[in-house]
Amino acid sequence: MTVPRSALLLGLAGLIPFFWGALTVVSPPLGQWGAATLGARFIGPYVQLFYGAIILSFMSGVLWGFATKAEGAQATTSYVLSVIPALWAFFMTGGGTTSAAISLMAGFTGLLALDYLFVRWGLAPAWWMQLRVLLTALVVTSLAVTAFI
Repeated sequence: MTVPRSALLLGLAGLIPFFWGALTVVSPPLGQWGAATLGARFIGPYVQLFYGAIILSFMSGVLWGFATKAEGAQATTSYVLSVIPALWAFFMTGGGTTSAAISLMAGFTGLLALDYLFVRWGLAPAWWMQLRVLLTALVVTSLAVTAFI
């Protein structure tokens, strides 16, 4: 099944802060321009880490929405699993830049496993994994720039 165009475009647009942060890490002149124009909070690791925690929390809400389709014990399990990404973001991103970026990389990878589980249970759309694998690969790659460069 094909990913709906609107979901794909909005998902890709949601990558802009991750890519922008990575670009301002590898290009100091761009980072200086960004800091002067947008403010230091909107460049480099700062934008990536803050936005990454927000997106993991947002994805908890998405999974919660999928959990509403479940019943009984599966519903309980789905609701419990759905809060993990937000809790991960809250508890695991308080360290330094490198450890926070690595924690977010792990969080997004773990989220992908939860996405797969929700698809297997029939709670997420059939096209969900196609979208989530693409977005996760790009998010993790952009965070790797901050973590390892």
